[in-house]
Amino acid sequence: MRIGKSLVKTLLATTCFAAVSSAWVQTGQAAAAAAAVPTVADAIAGVVTGPKGPEAGVWVIAETHELPTRLIKIVVTDDQGRYLLPELPKAKYQVWVRGYGLVDSKQVEGTPGKNLNLTATPAPDAKTAAKIYPANYWFALAKPPAESEFPGTGAKGNGIALTMKTQQQWVQHMKHGCIQCHQQGDVNTRVLLDNTPEGWAERLTKARPEGDHVVGDHGKDFANDMSNRMTLFGRARGLAMWSDWTQRIEKGALPTETPPRPQGVERNLVLTSWDWANGKYVHDNVSTDRHDPTVNANGPIYGIIGMQGYIEILHPVTGKQEEIGYKVNPNKNVELLPSNVVPDAFPHNPMLDRKNRLWITDLGRYGGPKPGSAPPPDKMPYCTDPANPYAKYWPQPGKTTNTAVVYDHAKKTVEGIPMCNGMHHLMVGADKKTMYFSGGDNKVVSWVDMDVWDADKTKPEKAMGWCPMVLDTNSTTPNKVGEVGDVSVTPDRTQWNQAAAGSSMPMGDEGGSNGTTEVAIDPKKDTRITGFLYGVDVDVKTNSMWFAQTDPFPSGIVRFNPGTKPPETCKTEMFTAPKLDEKTYAAYINRGLSIDSKGVVFVYYGSGQLGRFDRTKCKVLSGPSVAKGQHCPEGWSFFDAPGPKFEGVKTGTADFHYLGWVDLHDTLGMGKDVSITAGSNSDSLLAFDDNAKKYNVLRVPYPMGFHTRGLDGRIDDKTKGWKGKGVFATYASQPVWHQEGGEDASGPQLVKFQIRPDPLAY
Repeated sequence: MRIGKSLVKTLLATTCFAAVSSAWVQTGQAAAAAAAVPTVADAIAGVVTGPKGPEAGVWVIAETHELPTRLIKIVVTDDQGRYLLPELPKAKYQVWVRGYGLVDSKQVEGTPGKNLNLTATPAPDAKTAAKIYPANYWFALAKPPAESEFPGTGAKGNGIALTMKTQQQWVQHMKHGCIQCHQQGDVNTRVLLDNTPEGWAERLTKARPEGDHVVGDHGKDFANDMSNRMTLFGRARGLAMWSDWTQRIEKGALPTETPPRPQGVERNLVLTSWDWANGKYVHDNVSTDRHDPTVNANGPIYGIIGMQGYIEILHPVTGKQEEIGYKVNPNKNVELLPSNVVPDAFPHNPMLDRKNRLWITDLGRYGGPKPGSAPPPDKMPYCTDPANPYAKYWPQPGKTTNTAVVYDHAKKTVEGIPMCNGMHHLMVGADKKTMYFSGGDNKVVSWVDMDVWDADKTKPEKAMGWCPMVLDTNSTTPNKVGEVGDVSVTPDRTQWNQAAAGSSMPMGDEGGSNGTTEVAIDPKKDTRITGFLYGVDVDVKTNSMWFAQTDPFPSGIVRFNPGTKPPETCKTEMFTAPKLDEKTYAAYINRGLSIDSKGVVFVYYGSGQLGRFDRTKCKVLSGPSVAKGQHCPEGWSFFDAPGPKFEGVKTGTADFHYLGWVDLHDTLGMGKDVSITAGSNSDSLLAFDDNAKKYNVLRVPYPMGFHTRGLDGRIDDKTKGWKGKGVFATYASQPVWHQEGGEDASGPQLVKFQIRPDPLAY
C-alpha cells in the first residue's frame, strides 16, 4: 500500500497563514506529516523532526537482540521527514536517527504496530558531523606522489621504488594492496596512537595470535604481507605518505566534501541485516542460481568462511544459523565433519546450480591451510595423460591444490571433484549445466559439465575440461564482429607466442608490479596470454564467458568461448581500458565484471570507476593489433563513482570496487539489467541507471564499515511485489573488528537490499 501526499500538499499550499511564526509552521508541518503516516501491525512508523522542522533523507534504524540473531532494519525518511519500518518480527526495538549533519539521536524503545515520532539532533560542528562519513571521504585526504615524480628513482633518489613507473601504479598499490582486505579511511586506519612513520611501521608488524577467532592461524601472514607491500612503494616513501595522511587528520584536517543525504529512489531503500558467522570473516555469499532467481526461494543464504573452512548458513525467514565444516582428504574424497571438529579446508567462493546445490572452489591444498599440514599430492594421472584430449592439448602437471566441492543442503551430502588446475571464482554457463572457474595455476579457463559428473562420479576426467587463453593474432585479415576470422587458434602450442620469463603476458606495457617490459611478438603466430583471472560472469546472449584479468597492470577483461569442439575450438579475446596518454589509462585494477542481457559488460574498477564495454562496437577483433588489448577504444565508456577524488590524481576516485553484479531479473526493484557496484570503500552498493548514466547510492549507515565483495539477488515470491525479492550482500572485511563496535561488535552482518515504490510503502 502507499500513502498519498495530498494532506501535506494542501497544508503547504495554503497561503493565508503566511504571517504566523515559523515555529508554528514547523510544528504544523510535523503534525500534518504525522497524521499522514499509517499505522501498520508489523511496522513502526512516524516523523523525524529537527530544530528546523521535518528531517528529510535521514536514516531511521531499528535494532533488536530478542530474536535468534540480532536483527537490524533501516529505512530513509521522505521529503516530509516521514518513515515506515516494514516487516518487523514481533520484538522490542531500539530506534534512533542517523544522518549527515546530525549526531545519533537518543535511542527509544518501539514495538510493531505503534507509531513513534523521533527527534533529530544536529551535529555541533563539522568535526563531529564528519565522524560518520564513509571511509572514502577520509581516504581522499591521502596525497600520493605527483605524476612528475615517476618513474621512481629508488632509495638514493626520490625514495620511490624503481618498479613504480607511473603514479597510477602507486595509487593501484595503495588501494588494491589495502582495500582488497579492509576499508582505508575508516576510524581504525585514520586514527593511530602513533602517527609517525615509525609508528606506522610498528603497527604493520602487529599480528593476531594463532588460533584467532577471525583469521585463524593467518595473523602473521597478514602482518608480513602488509609490511612487504609497504616495501613495494619504496618503504620510507610509503611510510611517509601514510604518516602524513594520519598526522594531518590528527591536527584537524576534515574531508573536503560532504556526502549528500539520500535522494529520489535512494529514499525507497529498505535494509534488513542479520548477524551471522559468529564473528568470523565471511568472504562472500550466494542466495540463488544466476539463471533462475526463484531457485532456493525463501531458503538459506550461504556464506564462505575461508580461513576457518566453514560454510555459513543463515535462514532469513527464521533468523536461525548453521555452520557446516568439511574436510578434503588426501585420497581425494570429501566428508562432512561433526560440529565439534575444526575443519581443515579452505573454501573460497560459492555458487548455486539449478538443482539448488552449493558449489565451492576449495583452495585447501589437501590438508588445509594450517602450518605443518602435509604437502599436497601429485595431480591425478588424467591431468597429463595424452589420452585425455585436454591434457594432450595443454597438460597440467604439478601438485593438486584445488577441489570443486559440491554440498547438497537438502540431502546433507558433500562431494569433491579433484581438479587439474587452480580455481578461484565460478559461474554457471549459459547452457545451465556447465560450471566455469576462474583462477588457474597454469593460467587456463576450466570447467565441469555438471550433468556428465552426475551421470558418472567415478571418472571426473569425463566431466572436466580446460583451455589455455590464446589470442588470434595471426589472422592476415582482421575480422570484425559477426565475421569468422580463424576457425580456431593454431593447435600446435609450440607455435604460439609465449609469455616472457618473469612476465605474465608477452605484451603488457608494464608487465605487472615486477616492472618487466613488453616483448615483441611474431605476427605469424597466435599468442597465449596469462594473467590472473578473478571475477567471472556469463553472457547469456552468446554463450561466452567473461573474466576479470586482475594482473598484470592495468588489468583487463577476457572473453572466452569454448566453441563446438574444445579444446581445439577454444577462442579467447582480451580487452584493456584505453590509454589517455603514455602514462595514464582510463581506468585500472578490475577484480570483477558482469554482463547484462544485451551482452554489455560492466567492469568494476578498484580505481573507483565503472567501465562499460560494448563489444558490438569493436572494429577489429583479431590480428596482430589485438595483442595488447588496446584495439577497441570505441567500445569503452567510464563513469566515476560518487564521492571525492585524490588531489593531483587525474583518473578515478577514492572509492574502491571489488566485484559487482548485473541484476538480470529485477530482484532489487530498480528494473532489469541494472548494474550494481560494490562500493567497498564507501559503505554502499552503487546501482547504475544505464539510461540516465547516473548512480543511485544505496548506503548502509549502520554498523559503519560495510565493506562488501560480491552480491546477488533472489525472488522468493513473485506475487508479493517488492516484498518478495531482494539483493543480498555481506560485510566482508577480513579484520571484522574494523567495523563499528570494534572488538565488542557481533561481527559480520548479512544485508538484504530492497527498493519499494515509495518511502512509506508497506
